[in-house]
Amino acid sequence: MNYFVTGGTGFIGKRLVARLLARPGSVVHLLIRDCEQETFPALIDYWQVDAKRVIPLVGDLTEALLGIDAKAAHKLKGKVEHFFHLAAIYDLSASAEVQQRANVDGTRNTVRFAESIAARHFHLVSSIAAAGMFEGIFREDMFEEAEGLDNPYFRTKHDSEGIVRRECGIPWRIFRPGIVVGDSRSGEMDKIDGPYYFFKLIQKMRKLVPSWMPMIGIEGGRINVVPVDFVVAAMDHIAHAKGEDGRCFHLTDPTPMRVGDLLNTIARAAHAPQMTMRVNAALFSFIPRHMRKALLALTPVKRIRSAIMKDLGLPDSVFDFINYPTRFDCRETRRVLASTNISVPQLESYAWCLWDYWERHLDPDLFIDRTLKGQVAGRVVLVTGGSSGIGKATVKKLAEAGAITITIAREAEQLEETRQEFAAAGLQLDAYVVDLTIPEQCAELVKTIKEKYGAVDILVNNAGRSIRRGIENSYERIHDFERTMELNYFGALRITLGVLPAMAERRRGQVINISSIGVLTNAPRFSAYVASKAALDAWTRCAASEYTDRGIHFTTINMPLVKTPMIAPTRFYDHVPTLSPDEAADLVVEAIVHKPVRIATRLGIFGATLHSLMPRVAQIIMNTSFRMFPDSSAARHQHPADAAEKPSADQIAFTQMMRGIYF
Repeated sequence: MNYFVTGGTGFIGKRLVARLLARPGSVVHLLIRDCEQETFPALIDYWQVDAKRVIPLVGDLTEALLGIDAKAAHKLKGKVEHFFHLAAIYDLSASAEVQQRANVDGTRNTVRFAESIAARHFHLVSSIAAAGMFEGIFREDMFEEAEGLDNPYFRTKHDSEGIVRRECGIPWRIFRPGIVVGDSRSGEMDKIDGPYYFFKLIQKMRKLVPSWMPMIGIEGGRINVVPVDFVVAAMDHIAHAKGEDGRCFHLTDPTPMRVGDLLNTIARAAHAPQMTMRVNAALFSFIPRHMRKALLALTPVKRIRSAIMKDLGLPDSVFDFINYPTRFDCRETRRVLASTNISVPQLESYAWCLWDYWERHLDPDLFIDRTLKGQVAGRVVLVTGGSSGIGKATVKKLAEAGAITITIAREAEQLEETRQEFAAAGLQLDAYVVDLTIPEQCAELVKTIKEKYGAVDILVNNAGRSIRRGIENSYERIHDFERTMELNYFGALRITLGVLPAMAERRRGQVINISSIGVLTNAPRFSAYVASKAALDAWTRCAASEYTDRGIHFTTINMPLVKTPMIAPTRFYDHVPTLSPDEAADLVVEAIVHKPVRIATRLGIFGATLHSLMPRVAQIIMNTSFRMFPDSSAARHQHPADAAEKPSADQIAFTQMMRGIYF
């Protein structure tokens, strides 16, 4: 049996062709564009058939009679039993003109060609979009009743159906698939579309909060999702069924999910938190349409909307379909498929396949340069406090990635040891002895950088001082608060203000501040340290608001407890879970590669949320930890031998539950 297929190289088309080729003795004639000739051998391998059974015909959907060579077309006359037209633009963001040429003019050209070769049956693969935004149940025998066809995609799919219904002189059948997702067995998909737009958001939620944490989400209309293997199997069977000409078939799920349920199903597959409380988007429909349009036209609103949508990886048009009002009756499809085992599987049974394939093959992050080298090679990076701990681990990764690495520290001897260690490993490190608490030394460093390097591309404010001492042991120690503020806040500020002008002039740069999880959890016993870091965090938020349109990124890392020389005096920390300096440096690398506004652990975010929503409960939890873990003997002005620092069983259990928290 001879077939002709347009769009046979597409996601649905190549699977339909594989199904047709599985029929004994079948030969498929395939319309391909000139640019697809080079990739055609790969398709033959995909179908695993003799090349003689798949015959490519070069042409163009937008040309009369598809632009196919007249001699090749003449050879087909009277030989094609089934003509499948799948080629179309399936892109809501494509221009109206492009969609008109491909979907409407292309369908008319295809019908004329099918008539010219005297094909016996014509099959149009349309879409549920042909119904527009119809309010209620749209049956398979309905067409003219479509409404809400303002969107160019909806309009062109409707008009292309009209051409087949009114102009096609060949017995025809029309298929309207729902939103087609990947294969229910393998998850294979070729692009991000439909529900896939929300996968990135779900992934980000999973990274931010534990899977058990309840979230607030959105509710809307019912979204009709079907896997591609169902669509292809149903189309193949119905196309060959006898006595079904002149009918339309909805290849849809008879029991579609609401938006919230669908997203929760995907979230479960991704082991991400679910939306236990949902706000129905229909509630916003009370705002008059003209008022919504006027509001969205305001420049601040447009910028905010654009930034949020870009960050979430969502197209601007996606929320137009949250309250999708149409339900699709598919009784004709179910009638023809009743004698088969072809049916729509429950999304719950294959959602994990879709997620797994997306995360392995379609996640946009897979297609960006995720290497540190790609971000810093040949660029000037300044890391303060690079002679030990987090700073040293960070500058090593930067130097290995090819950055022009600069670091500063107060201790000349330790800094020189670090420089020599790097030199022995074949790494270049420019090191300067600078005390950030001395304004003159900071100013001299900024001058040297301008003269020698021109500008700093990335600044990592890492140098800092921490003091673990309860307030009740600090009544006579105001200098503790002054010296932490002098280094952690004013010192970081002196360097940042020194390098910002050149960044602003070049409209490029990044400032990364190593803050603390204690800022999010309001850690007791660290009031001096937390206050100084909180001050820098607040300044950074203000600066980010001023420079967001100048290409300068600000990232705050609320670092959990790290085993560095800074915490060494507190012997108790030898028994609690901590990050290694290398693991902490990996967070700096993440900041450089992805440039997020903030990097924090789930526990840190949970602590900040708890303090915002239930401050009294948060205070009780932190007070419990404060009383459970006393000040060190040094903080109490005792000789170390006078006080045991080994933790109790309760303390060990608590530190395991609150990994990374300062005690």
